Amino acid sequence: MRKIIFALAMVAILLSPVCSSGARVMRGGTAKTNITPVKPYYPVHDSVYARALVLEADSMRLGFVSLDLGGYTNPGLVERLRKRHGIDRLFFSLSHTHSSRVTPENAAYVERQIEEAVDGAVADMSDVCLSSGYRSFPPIAFNRLIMRDNGKVLESWEGDDHWLAVNPECIVHGPIDPAVGVIKVEDVASGTPKAVVMNFACHPDVVWNNFEVSADYVGYAARYVEEAFDTPVNCLFIQGGAGNQAPLFKDGGRESADDPRPAKYHLIERMGKLLGIEAVKLTKALYPDPRQEASIQIMTDSLCFTGRQDKSLDYNVHFSNIVLNNNIVIAAVPGEPFIKFQIDWKNEMAPEGTPFLFGYTWGSGSWPVYLPDIRSASLGGFGAEYGPGMIEYGAGDKIYNRLTENHYRLTRGINP
Repeated sequence: MRKIIFALAMVAILLSPVCSSGARVMRGGTAKTNITPVKPYYPVHDSVYARALVLEADSMRLGFVSLDLGGYTNPGLVERLRKRHGIDRLFFSLSHTHSSRVTPENAAYVERQIEEAVDGAVADMSDVCLSSGYRSFPPIAFNRLIMRDNGKVLESWEGDDHWLAVNPECIVHGPIDPAVGVIKVEDVASGTPKAVVMNFACHPDVVWNNFEVSADYVGYAARYVEEAFDTPVNCLFIQGGAGNQAPLFKDGGRESADDPRPAKYHLIERMGKLLGIEAVKLTKALYPDPRQEASIQIMTDSLCFTGRQDKSLDYNVHFSNIVLNNNIVIAAVPGEPFIKFQIDWKNEMAPEGTPFLFGYTWGSGSWPVYLPDIRSASLGGFGAEYGPGMIEYGAGDKIYNRLTENHYRLTRGINP
């Protein structure tokens, strides 16, 4: 009888959560609010959300708010929330959906909803543990800057005798990163996930100009993840190096709001589901390492740049190195970084832990728009050579190099 009881006890230990609840414990909270315009500028196809995650270890607090918006910065709101909750660094991470934006009529509402999300995340704080990983799968994105037969690069929506406009044949032009990354935030008491951070690099513009409010494929992917678990989970989508990444699922787009053609939302739903399936598989396969002690390390730096063509432009770009539990290695960058930086960061930082590039992630300073690597900026194309507010040549590489240096300063105590 004693042997049976002992065996049952061992099975219970093996099946129990391996989260540690020792002296150095990570605490985390999450909340979700609806930021769909109350006075919509276009008809609403699907709701858009703010999802907040706040983590704390050793009196250091870090916050992320994922937003189903094309772009958004708000220094006053960030500072107010930081002071209210003692958050050392708070980031807004934009999905960059082309079908959702803040208008003057809705600005105050969106601000209140973001505030409510962060307040709710702080109120939800409990002991948590983290696990992370990547999962590669068949490509659903391609590089939209395509080399042409004359040696020049053009964007994918420009066709020629060789390549058709908008890539209807779904050719996987590269480079790309066909992997989804996940940070799983698990509640210690219940052993169930309370938040999933999903990191993937691709523009959310499946239907291009659809003239309706939508979170695009990101919304469907996040919803799929959230509905895959028996307990409430918030899925924060954090965009990667998507500056030159486009969806293989592509609708040519409507010409105007009066265009009678319906947007092809089945493409959005399908792409979101494919991404969500992979994220769920990965999340369910992740388990925290019981040997790790909770820690949060953050280093924020800045570099100043001018414009590439317009020398009157002035950019003060702030970027951050974040290391969680001495294992999750994050580079957080505003603007639209190109995929090369994501690939290089993951290769460089693989020996350091699980690396993530969080693009479109702003906490202070200027929003630099596109951040091409030098080679892409030299070859040309939209976002590489020309586009809105182009930053000076080589800015992206300088930011990447500084992030690499700062990681070792942060983790190894290397001084300049």
